[in-house]
Amino acid sequence: MNKANTSRWFIAIMGTLLQLVLGTVYAWSFFQKPIMAEYGWSNVQTMWIFSLAILFLGLSAAVGGMILPKYGPRKLASIGALLYGIGYLISAYAMYINSLSLFYIGFGIIGGIGLGLGYVAPVATASKWFPDKKGFITGMVVMGFGLGALAMSKLIAPLLINFTDGNMVLVFFYIAIALMAIGIPAGLSMKNPPVGFVPEGYSPPVKNITTQGHEDRLTVKKSLLSTKFLGMWLIFFLNISAGIMFIGLQSPMIQDLLRIQDATMSTEALAVAGGSLIAISSLFNGVGRFLWGGISDKIGRIQVFRLILSSQILVFILMMFTSNPWIFGVLVCYVLLCYGGGFGAMPSYILDVFHAKLMPIIYGVILTAWSIGGIVGPQLAAFIRDFYANSPEMIGPRTYMAGTILLSIGLLVSLTLSNKSITE
Repeated sequence: MNKANTSRWFIAIMGTLLQLVLGTVYAWSFFQKPIMAEYGWSNVQTMWIFSLAILFLGLSAAVGGMILPKYGPRKLASIGALLYGIGYLISAYAMYINSLSLFYIGFGIIGGIGLGLGYVAPVATASKWFPDKKGFITGMVVMGFGLGALAMSKLIAPLLINFTDGNMVLVFFYIAIALMAIGIPAGLSMKNPPVGFVPEGYSPPVKNITTQGHEDRLTVKKSLLSTKFLGMWLIFFLNISAGIMFIGLQSPMIQDLLRIQDATMSTEALAVAGGSLIAISSLFNGVGRFLWGGISDKIGRIQVFRLILSSQILVFILMMFTSNPWIFGVLVCYVLLCYGGGFGAMPSYILDVFHAKLMPIIYGVILTAWSIGGIVGPQLAAFIRDFYANSPEMIGPRTYMAGTILLSIGLLVSLTLSNKSITE
């Protein structure tokens, strides 16, 4: 294996590590209940902290994709990791002075911007190093993001909560230091391949003159205004909206079901159960990115999205008819497997449909679907929880019904799409 081929695996691994750091944001539901209990904020108020982080993640990723060619992946990735850590530091101070608005600014806006800048760089960079394994390698890199919640909910947060005797201000402060210590060096490792780089044993596909001519004339504006881009954005958004409802509230949801099944369970036991679901489902979220990304190399990108959307519709319908917390946990894990799958398949789908040179910009813009989904999904779920606070037996079915509707619309849109390049 030559030096360039060795370098590309190092960059893929460091990109995955950076995504692991950024993906700790998905453990938010671990903090949802303790923060609500300590500061008296409602589900909707507290969930806005997470929703704003996802909103600014997508918006900053769109900007990051546009400026990535100019500033390079090293600057964007390391600045992203720094800002995410600063977001935690500001959040710690916000809790110290009991300021929800400062929490929104710190974790939601500044932390969210860091997430977006840090997220887009390793995905776009790794895909350039691996033209021979597009779905596999982008799935591997974004798998790190899905596994971030596992690291936070089962290792980092419990360790720090025990160390600080539950002092959330100190917990967030130490989290900030740990994330920056890992994320910034990983970000500094990002770099583009040398000009003309071709992996060992790989022969680039030969394009005919007509297709190459169409690609040369393809612009960002034409790409973003195409019906194909709109359809891809919609299926991405709808899959995200349905899945992210559980990322933000899965811990309170399973705790509610356990409390109904056994009213004698202690608060500590319920919290452990909620944290365990976050950890296990985050594993599925991470593996789903890797698994579905690899499958898309075999059966096609849009075929994968159709499977993801249609199978989840059945799962959400099943959720309406179960009150068993263990069955609920299994179904949530499958939803997160498919949620992650969308992130694993979308980068390679963009590479197939649009000009590879436009990939960072188009990929950044399509991540705005994550921004909007990060508001629609969690806020819809939080609203349902607050609205039916006096009828808790209605919370689950209404939430699952909303998810079923979102996924059904996504499936219909997916039937209008194909794997063909926009230049064909």
